[in-house]
Amino acid sequence: MGYVTSLFARKMVAALPEDVDTAGLLEGAGLDPDGVWDPKVMIPAATYYDMLERIAERTDVTELPVRVGESMRCDDYGALGLAWKAALNLHGSFSRVERYARLWTSVVEYELRLHPRGTLFILHRAGDRRLGMRLSNEATLASGVSLARQVCPVPFAPLEVYVRHPAPKSVAYHQDWFGCPVRYDADLDALLLSPEALAQPNVLGDEGISRYLISHLDAELSEIGERSLVEQSKAAIAQALSEGMPKMSDVARGLGLSARSFHRRLAEHGMSFQSLTEETRRELAEGLLRDQRHSLAEIAFLTGFSEQSSFTRAFKRWVGMTPASYRKDVSTS
Repeated sequence: MGYVTSLFARKMVAALPEDVDTAGLLEGAGLDPDGVWDPKVMIPAATYYDMLERIAERTDVTELPVRVGESMRCDDYGALGLAWKAALNLHGSFSRVERYARLWTSVVEYELRLHPRGTLFILHRAGDRRLGMRLSNEATLASGVSLARQVCPVPFAPLEVYVRHPAPKSVAYHQDWFGCPVRYDADLDALLLSPEALAQPNVLGDEGISRYLISHLDAELSEIGERSLVEQSKAAIAQALSEGMPKMSDVARGLGLSARSFHRRLAEHGMSFQSLTEETRRELAEGLLRDQRHSLAEIAFLTGFSEQSSFTRAFKRWVGMTPASYRKDVSTS
């Protein structure tokens, strides 16, 4: 299950008209309406999308994501927001988000990618593109622009904004606020940023403060309480094995990552996708063999083997004995 910071939910609700039951919306998302706005308090992403869809049933949400993005402030993001401000230029600011976004969401991966006209700041988010997700994506793109405008010494606007979903009933407000064309039904969700904009020095950029904040963020990143990437990956691989050997790109997509980012982050744990898949198959096989309800043929299938003989050879390579011998040993121990 993916999570997002409760800050996003509170910002969305705060932007609603007075006649909407905002307290009920927050309570429905498991949040105290009078609670502290703490970005470290997380809620399930599905709960957040549900809340946005309930909002859409009660009021016009055409302009809501952009208005919420406009309301975001660097200080709302704690140490990450300070690091955004302290970066020497806008490229440094967007790079901080690319690396440290996991501090406020486990369902979105950000990527900076070179483009013939500049650099794309891409939002990767896997899953069904339901209304709640679409609204969240628009708000996220608007937030990036709003934060850039707060630190850039000159007026800032992207070259273009790309949105994967269809356009809302009116796009005039979006294009006026972004200050550039907004392309719907695109291949990706992204901001196209010019080299000149990214090179602009931030008004509060400070190298010494920046180094200090980066060390703080690195420590926070290592202390995230959610299941580690390796554990999440193993669970996704185990679930996919009954349909054959999973592809790295499919597992990465299910975790909300690009294949390149997934490969890089596994490498940070000293692992490759191949070695992680092998380890998952072995652990899954050992667990299933302890359960007498499963036949050896069923276990072979559930661990991604098309034939029992192939499973037997692999298992003997893993643990030094056949599956039947292993099952006999664990049942008598």
